Amino acid sequence: MSRAFVKEGTGELDPLPDLPLSPHPNYVTPSGLAQLRARLAEVQARLADLRARPDRLDKLPEAAAERDIRYLEARLRTAILVTPDAAPVEVAFATAVTVADEDGTETVWRIVGEDEADAARGWIAPHSPLARALIGARVGDSVTWRRPNGAVELDILAIGPAP
Repeated sequence: MSRAFVKEGTGELDPLPDLPLSPHPNYVTPSGLAQLRARLAEVQARLADLRARPDRLDKLPEAAAERDIRYLEARLRTAILVTPDAAPVEVAFATAVTVADEDGTETVWRIVGEDEADAARGWIAPHSPLARALIGARVGDSVTWRRPNGAVELDILAIGPAP
């Protein structure tokens, strides 16, 4: 094989492409902001450990950590801190809402920032279809959550600040 088309490199890796940033406003709760800061500190410590390795032939973990740091720094720069209202009267960002579905099953949903969202825990992002259906509703209201497998009617039972 001819070596004419083989690029001789310096052994350094080009930076990995940046992780995509959401086009939505970066609303965060106080705990979400603390989590972002903690994740940044954790990744910075991991990068320092990677750079301290005696054998640094594999630069990919360092490049991944650098990419993650760029992402987290961008998320922190654009963070819009929203503190929960002590006595919310309608569903909004940083609130917890208790709903009952058509079968009477009660569920508590917490509307939090994108980086905090975890549907398994009942924490949803404000631009999710469920949050969009809930935002602005008051206790006693019914809302329609349009899902791919069919619409569900939800009755708003209680609204409180997100803990």
